[in-house]
Amino acid sequence: MKRAIQLGVGLALAMAAAHCSGQAAAAADSQRKTALALEQQGKNAEAEAAWRAYLKTHPSSSESYAHLGLLEARQEHYKEAVPLYRKALATGPEVPGLRLDLGLALFKDGDLKGAIQEFSLLEKNHPGDQQLTILIGMAYYGLAEYSQATPYLKEAAGRDAQNLPLRLALADSCLRSKQNQCVLDVYHEILTLNAESAEADILAGEALDAMKDSAGAIQQFRAAVKANPKEPNAHFGLGYLLWIKKQYPEAASEFQAEIDNDPDHIQALLYLGDTDIQLNQIEEARPLLEKALKLDPGLGLGHLDMGIVYSEDGRNEDALRELTEAAKLMPDEVNVHWRLGRLYRTMGKKEEAKVEFNKASKLNSAADEEVYKKISGGHARPPQAHQPAAAPAEK
Repeated sequence: MKRAIQLGVGLALAMAAAHCSGQAAAAADSQRKTALALEQQGKNAEAEAAWRAYLKTHPSSSESYAHLGLLEARQEHYKEAVPLYRKALATGPEVPGLRLDLGLALFKDGDLKGAIQEFSLLEKNHPGDQQLTILIGMAYYGLAEYSQATPYLKEAAGRDAQNLPLRLALADSCLRSKQNQCVLDVYHEILTLNAESAEADILAGEALDAMKDSAGAIQQFRAAVKANPKEPNAHFGLGYLLWIKKQYPEAASEFQAEIDNDPDHIQALLYLGDTDIQLNQIEEARPLLEKALKLDPGLGLGHLDMGIVYSEDGRNEDALRELTEAAKLMPDEVNVHWRLGRLYRTMGKKEEAKVEFNKASKLNSAADEEVYKKISGGHARPPQAHQPAAAPAEK
């Protein structure tokens, strides 16, 4: 009898425990469903509280950490989402799509190297996945690792014949990795999607310029300006190519058009100022150069040109300050040392003038030597008894 009573008590206790366990499980399941419902309703704060409450009874719930990470990512708190996603991966069985979410959070937070690591792990199990191919390519692109980006972007573009933005990114990546023929090949693909793409015209123009086809480059930039006169850098690019060819009046018009579109375009301000100096319009150059240097004090050409402006005004000390700064920024620029030599001579500093003229002469000789090597198959120039300085003669 006594043993029967003990068995009965034990059975009762076991049944009571099972009942309590069932109630706890039911309560936990209810908590989880509540958290999911709040999340679906967009009630982020309430959903977060519900998931954290669920974690108190289920501390190994990878699902909870995954959803907490998702809630942070929804609010663009990507830095906060990353450790939650990592905790979810470390806690239990991987939640579907979790590693992709982690990679996206890293990508959007700017940790592109970390994103590439996660996307590459996924790609091993999903070779040829278009989304992963694009994400890896764009991550490398964002890191300015264009040689690595190009194959991924090319592969992705090959799978999507109608994707114009992808082709523009590919063309730019090809350009920056000095694959100029690739730029032109993609450019022709772009034309079939948008015959009036100013951005594509610019990319093709830059590629042709790198290939020493200046006429073709100018033609492409003219096409860009025609397609969209407001396209950033279209007028500047055309102006710069004309400036190189010393076609200053037309170059000035293009630089001014760029400034009309963007009053703080530093390079357009700088080169329009320089063009005005080339056209002997010194007073017109002054405010342009002053503004450019205010926006970026590290412009060597700007300091050189301001030195010229001050020299023309007879403000020798100001000119010396500007030309000295230009020499620091552009130590291998012949014209800087030649201008300094002239200025020192004007100021009666003959020794300093001689030093600067000698620097200019040596730089010219070195430049001549490089040209000779190029046209003679890399052979050095035979020694000569005397080689006249290419810089303007000064006494």
